[in-house]
Amino acid sequence: MSLLNKEPVKRAQKALKNFDKNSDIMILDNTARTAADAASSLNCEVGAIVKSLLFKAERNFILCLIAGDKRCSLNKLKKITGIKNICMAGPDEVKSQTGYTIGGVSPIGHINSLKILIDNSLERFEDLFAAAGHPNCIFKTNFENLKKITSGTVEELIE
Repeated sequence: MSLLNKEPVKRAQKALKNFDKNSDIMILDNTARTAADAASSLNCEVGAIVKSLLFKAERNFILCLIAGDKRCSLNKLKKITGIKNICMAGPDEVKSQTGYTIGGVSPIGHINSLKILIDNSLERFEDLFAAAGHPNCIFKTNFENLKKITSGTVEELIE
């Protein structure tokens, strides 16, 4: 079965096409499960890979989009949100909130509405690459379009 026929990939593709009908999902020969894997497959800098990290903030969830070469700061996240009790979401929570499994979490096409924060360090890159529902599927975008397609808020989120 083609990866493009998998439900999570179709969901990401639909969100992408609704935003820009000329955008397409790329299938990589090698996995993009980690930012380093994706950068290697795409021959780009690790920082140009958008990591989608889901955090549990009390009863809500926040998706943080972070450059592949950076780490999200929990302290900054707590200050920005004003919520003290924040931790990484577990694999089951990631699946139930986004509809994606870890390694293929896309910044778009979630099954639930999520608050999205985008780290400002992603602005360094002309081209950005984000997961599209499967570890071998990605899409290319830029910082301005990432802000628009996700309706995300830009913050300084990294350590």
